Amino acid sequence: MFIKAKTLEGFKLNSFNGEIGQVKEFYFDDQHWTIRYLVADTRDWLTGRQVLISPYVLGDPDQGQQYITVYLTKEQIENSPSLDSSKPVSQQFEMDYHVYYGYPMYWGGSYMWGAYPYIQRDREQWSKSSPAEKKEDPNLRSTREVSGYHIQATDGEIGHVEDFIIDYETWAIRYLIVDTVNWWSGKKVLLSPQWIERVSWGESKVFINLPREIIQRSPEYIQDTVLIRDYETRLHQHYNRQGYWVDSSKDLVQIR
Repeated sequence: MFIKAKTLEGFKLNSFNGEIGQVKEFYFDDQHWTIRYLVADTRDWLTGRQVLISPYVLGDPDQGQQYITVYLTKEQIENSPSLDSSKPVSQQFEMDYHVYYGYPMYWGGSYMWGAYPYIQRDREQWSKSSPAEKKEDPNLRSTREVSGYHIQATDGEIGHVEDFIIDYETWAIRYLIVDTVNWWSGKKVLLSPQWIERVSWGESKVFINLPREIIQRSPEYIQDTVLIRDYETRLHQHYNRQGYWVDSSKDLVQIR
């Protein structure tokens, strides 16, 4: 259920009729902290454009064989709305993209996936979703870009974002992996996006309304260990926060 964003980089992408490339990075929105697109490195196949794949058509990652199934044909991808590789993802592109594939508009409701708290994989339900204009314009952020952002506690910096832990059942970013190498001999800790006070994209900083001591005493995250519910429960209890598995709809953070 959980996998790190950097672990997925380089995984092969297999469409219905052949390989289309590899995982390059991800775009997530800055309100729900949910993966909206996988960015594919298509090598020499579709040069000069960004190829974005929505989680609506992604299978579960095969960590042994290191691939992800994409439930599309190469022709569908090639004929999809084109996005210049040098330009950001615009509102108009997203509208055209979702209309082309018939996906539900993730911005068409108050939940993580619009009208649903979880990603809707029943294609018959897609047709029941009517196009919706964005009431707000959540920006899409790159996992590569945000890796390296500094974490600012109430009494000073504590480390930087090293990676993201993704729940690939919902494609939500459940945790930021924080490397504290310059403070506590390389201890790694996890922070939930739900606990973030705000993010300053201009300063490349993530602000947490907690003192460094509280974060330092949190359960240590051991790299490459399986993340289990017992650890998550202890982590949430340490911060006196309710687990996302209790109410997954409350995953908004204040962005500035």
